Amino acid sequence: MSLAQANWVAAHHNLLITGPTGAGKSFIGCALAHATVRRGHTALYMRTPRLLTDLALSRGDGRYVRRLAHLAKVGVLVLDDFLLTSPSMIEAKDLLEVIDDRSQVRSTLVISQLPVEAWHPALTAGDPTLADAILDRLVHDAHRLALKGSSMRRRQPPLEEPPVE
Repeated sequence: MSLAQANWVAAHHNLLITGPTGAGKSFIGCALAHATVRRGHTALYMRTPRLLTDLALSRGDGRYVRRLAHLAKVGVLVLDDFLLTSPSMIEAKDLLEVIDDRSQVRSTLVISQLPVEAWHPALTAGDPTLADAILDRLVHDAHRLALKGSSMRRRQPPLEEPPVE
């Protein structure tokens, strides 16, 4: 409940939500982002794979610098499906640009199936120095919320309908 007060956003801290598939990470992340908007902050939700694709396209058509500037101004940037796949060297550099622009001036809410301890190996496919730089900016001054439990998407048994008379 204290995270819903958005003090972490005012302090320019990050929030890292991890847990297994279907545990409610995205739901909680979006609810917390919505709570920050209600407190006067701006927020933008993006799936990380789509963000990386968008940055690659914007590099090609000349919008890259403007896109980075837009992402740097958002009060809370929600990055869902973070490290769903290991980024390429160029994608890791793009992540560093986005995260570095926001470091200690804006808040980033990261949602990942991987525990934080597994992020460095997932990022080092390109360059361990890039991984160090990204994680240094994300993890310090970050609140962590590690969810546990089974998937909420599992089918529930159908409700029995009352007999029709």
